Amino acid sequence: MIDPSLGVVDAERNAELLAEPRLVVEPGVAARLAAIASPVLQQLGYRLVRVRVSGEAGCTVQIMAERPDGSMPIEDCEAVSKALSPVLDIADPINRAYRLEISSPGIDRPLVRRSDFERYKGHLAKIEMAVAGQGRKRFRGMLLGVDGDAVRLGRDDASQGEDADILLVMDDIAEAKLVLTDELIAESMRRGKNAERELKRNLGLAPPPPPHAQTHSAKAKPPSKAPTNTKRHRRAAERARRGDADPVTGD
Repeated sequence: MIDPSLGVVDAERNAELLAEPRLVVEPGVAARLAAIASPVLQQLGYRLVRVRVSGEAGCTVQIMAERPDGSMPIEDCEAVSKALSPVLDIADPINRAYRLEISSPGIDRPLVRRSDFERYKGHLAKIEMAVAGQGRKRFRGMLLGVDGDAVRLGRDDASQGEDADILLVMDDIAEAKLVLTDELIAESMRRGKNAERELKRNLGLAPPPPPHAQTHSAKAKPPSKAPTNTKRHRRAAERARRGDADPVTGD
């Protein structure tokens, strides 16, 4: 499950997460944009999650970013847009006018780094492989952690008598994302409240935690039942995207 202390990242761990490379990357024009955006984001204290170029509104470039703790409030989106827009104007990676959007990863976020697969252990995910394994490319199941250079997944569609636990080599993953469930929404809400409390403490707006409070992360319990994914969950994610990380238009 998600580490409840994600909102509190020490300086050493923060630097380590900022420098962590992505395992899932984009091809073509999006790759050129990523090469320009990534170092700018890292200098500002953010990590690149994904770059997507679409034909929406003529041409739209969506850059998804996050802090090392996984958060990305609207104020951060605005700051990144202001810093990145002039850099992209100078580099001119696209030979036509485009609309720049900076957004957060959202609740049912993409998984692009090793730490993402470790952080969201215990949650449902969809994974598409660039190289077929066991006669298929698409898998869905519970993230069971990282084993060496592979992700361990507990498939929820395994046939009777078939081994549900499989290993998927991270370097062969083309795309991976979380599946929206009640458990994921609850964890996201708890993480947001923890981050808000920590920010208030850092600003002197809230008292520090009592001495007897735990300073280490409690080991999360596995879910008692399989997480569910419904239309209500997808609507909740859409509301979260609109409210917490509305796209910010750049130049």
